Amino acid sequence: MTLSTGQQSDQQEADAGPWWTTVLRYDLPASLVVFLVAVPLSLGIALASGAPIVAGLIAAVVGGIVAGAAGGSPLQVSGPAAGLTVVMAETINQFGWAVTCAITVAAGLLQVLFGLSRVARAALAISPAIVHGMLAGIGITIVLGQLHVILGGDSNSSAIDNILQLPGQLLDLHGPAAFLGLLTLGILLVWGKLPAAVRKVPAPLAAIVLVTVLAVVTGASAERVDLPSSVLDIRFAPELPGGGWADFAVAVLTIALIASIESLLSAVAVDKMHTGKRGNFDRELIGQGLGNMTSGALGGLPITGVIVRSSTNVATGARTRASAILHGVWVLLFTALLATVIESIPLAALAGLLVHVGAKLVNTAHIREVLRHGDLSLYVVTVAGVVLIDLLSGVLLGVGLSVLLVLHRTMWSAVHSEGEGDTRRVVIEGALTFLSVPRLSAVLNGLPERSTVTLELVVDYLDHAAFDCLHTWQEAHERSGGRVIVDEVGHPWFARGKDGSPIVRKDRAGAAVPRWLAPWSEWMARDGADEEELPQVQIPDQRHAPLRRGTSEFQTRTAPLVRDTMSRLAAGQQPHTLFITCADARIVPNVITTSGPGDMFTVRNVGNLVPPHEQHSGDGAAVWSSVEFAVGVLGVSEIVVCGHSSCGAMRALLDGVPEGLTGLAGWLGHGEAGLERSRTARSVRLDGAEPAHAGDAVALHNVLQQLDHLRESPLVRSALERGELTLTGMYLDVGNAQVYLLDPAADNFEPAGVRGAAQAR
Repeated sequence: MTLSTGQQSDQQEADAGPWWTTVLRYDLPASLVVFLVAVPLSLGIALASGAPIVAGLIAAVVGGIVAGAAGGSPLQVSGPAAGLTVVMAETINQFGWAVTCAITVAAGLLQVLFGLSRVARAALAISPAIVHGMLAGIGITIVLGQLHVILGGDSNSSAIDNILQLPGQLLDLHGPAAFLGLLTLGILLVWGKLPAAVRKVPAPLAAIVLVTVLAVVTGASAERVDLPSSVLDIRFAPELPGGGWADFAVAVLTIALIASIESLLSAVAVDKMHTGKRGNFDRELIGQGLGNMTSGALGGLPITGVIVRSSTNVATGARTRASAILHGVWVLLFTALLATVIESIPLAALAGLLVHVGAKLVNTAHIREVLRHGDLSLYVVTVAGVVLIDLLSGVLLGVGLSVLLVLHRTMWSAVHSEGEGDTRRVVIEGALTFLSVPRLSAVLNGLPERSTVTLELVVDYLDHAAFDCLHTWQEAHERSGGRVIVDEVGHPWFARGKDGSPIVRKDRAGAAVPRWLAPWSEWMARDGADEEELPQVQIPDQRHAPLRRGTSEFQTRTAPLVRDTMSRLAAGQQPHTLFITCADARIVPNVITTSGPGDMFTVRNVGNLVPPHEQHSGDGAAVWSSVEFAVGVLGVSEIVVCGHSSCGAMRALLDGVPEGLTGLAGWLGHGEAGLERSRTARSVRLDGAEPAHAGDAVALHNVLQQLDHLRESPLVRSALERGELTLTGMYLDVGNAQVYLLDPAADNFEPAGVRGAAQAR
C-alpha cells in the first residue's frame, strides 16, 4: 500500500502544523476506527486462547497505551494477536492462568533485553517462508478449533482431535449457536462486496453488532461472554510455578521469540504502507517488552504488533503514535462503562470472527511468493509442524530445513562430464566441499582409463575433503596412463593445495580478474616456460597459441551468455557513440566505458588521430569515412576522443620516429598540430595539476586538437548546432586505471566517478 500524492500533501501539511492539530484532524478519527476493530478481535482471541475474556481487553488497553507510547514504530498498533493463540492455549493448559501471567511478564523482560542488545534486525533473518508457514499453521489450527464453537460444541487442544471429531459435530448441530456463528461468518464474507458507504463500518464490528442484536431480540439460547462482576477489579496477579522451571523457561523463550518476530514483521510491513518516519526496531522491541510486562502483571494476554489493526490505522489517516494510544483509551472506557454490552455477545459469534481471521492467515499471495522463490517445502513443513505437533516444533522444523537448504544451495557443487571417447571435459562449479565428494567421486571414477581429461574448476571454495578427492583421483588416473589437465577459473584453490599452501578461508582468497578482462598470460600460461615449470592451472598445449585458447573460452563460457544479445543485434546496429582511441593494446574501450556489443562504433589508430578535414580524401580517408558513416548513417549522439598515458605515439612525436618506419612517420605527421599546441597554448591539467611526464602533457593537448579537427567537418558542425551530437574528450591513466573526462570550460580533465565532468560541446 502506498500513499497517493494527495495523501502525501496532507501528511506534509500535518507535519508542518502544531502537534495537537495533527492529533485532532488525523489521529483522533483513526483511533476510533481502530478501537471498533480491536474490541471484537480482542474478545475473540481471548476466547480462542482459553484465557479469561477480560484478559483480551486488558491486552488491548496496554498494547495501545504502553506499547504505543514506548514503541519505535509510530503507526503500529499492538494488542492480543491471533498468532499467539495456539501457544497461549497450550501454556494456559499446562501452567494455569496465574503462572501464564508470570510467563508473559518474563517474556516481556526478555524482549526488553533483546531491544537493549540491538538484535532486532537479526530476527528478520528467519525465512519469510517459515513466518508465512507459521501464520498459516496458526490460522488452520484456529479454524479447526473454532469451527466446533461455531457449531455449538467445545474446542479441543489438539488439531488432530478437532479434525477427527468434526464429522460428529456436524451431525449434532446445536441450533441457535450454530446459526449465529454461521451468520457471523457469512456477514464477514459478504461485507467487502457491499457499497462503499456501508463498508466504512469495519466488518468485524458490523458482524458482531448485528448478530448480537439478533441474539438479544430473539432471545437465542446461546452461550454468551462472561465478564467479572467488576472488570476494573483486577485479581489476576501473576504467580511463579512451584517447579518445572525448565518448562517455564521454554515457555518464556517461545512467547518472547514469537511475539518479537511477529511484531518486527508487522513493523516492517507498516513502514511500507506510509511515507512518514521509519520505525526503530530496537525501540519497538523495548516497547513491546514493556507492554507485555504490564499486560502480564495486570492479568492480560501477551501483546504483539498486529498487522490488521496497524493497516487500519494507516488506511484511516493516522499520522503519529497518538492514534494507537487513544485507541487503548477508548477500549478502557468501553470496557469500564459498557460491560453489559460485552456480556450480550454470543461466543459463537466471536468464534465465527476467529474462523474468518484464521482463514485469512492462510494467504494465497504468500504461497505464490514462496513458490516463486523455491521455498514451498519450508512453508509446507512449517505448516504441518504447527498444526500436527505444536507451534515451536513447527518453527524449529522449518528453521532446520532452511539450514539444510542453505547448505545444499551454497555448498553443493554442479559436477558434470562432457565429451566422448578418450577426450573428456569435467566441469565443476560452485563451492566444492565434503558434501559434493560422493557426486564428484562418482563422476571422476566413471571416466575411461588412459583418457585425456580437462578438469575445469570454476569454484569459489575448496575444502580439504574435496581437494583430497581430486588430488587422489588425478594421481591414480595419471598412473594408469591417462592425462589430466587442470584448468582453474578464478582463484587457484587446487594449485595452492598442491604446492602445500592451501587457502582455508574463503575471505582470504585473492580476487581473480575475470578471464574476459585479464591478459591471457595471467590465466593460461607463461610464454617460454619449461613444461615442468608450468603450474597445473595452465594449458601447456596452447600456451603459444593464446587466441586458440581464447576463442575456446569464448565459445564455452561467454557465447551462451551473450547469444541472446547478439541475436537481437543480428539485424543491424544502432550504436550511441563513435569512440576514437589509440591502437595501444592496453586500451580496451568496452571495459573502461562499461559497454558491450552494439553500444559503440570504434575507430582505432596509432595516436588516436583525426587528420584535418581537408585531408579527408588522403590517408585520413579511413578515419573520416568512419566519422561520416557514424554521424550521417548511424546517427550517433556522441563522439569520444580518448587519449592515454605512456603513449608511444606521443613519445615518437617528441623524440622522433625510428629510422625506416616511413609509414608511421607519415601518419604521425597528423599529430604535429597537437605537439605544437602543447608548446604554445595554455596548459591542460589533469585533475587540477599538470602531468609529470612531457608525453602525457602532449597526449592531453592531442585530445583537444582532434576535437577541433572534428569540428572542421560540415557534417559534424551541423549536427552540433542542431543539438543532436556531443563531442567528449577522455583520457586514461593506464597505471592507475583511472578515466578522466574533459571539462572544456576549464581545460581540465576531471576524474570520472568522483565529481563527474561536463561534456565538450
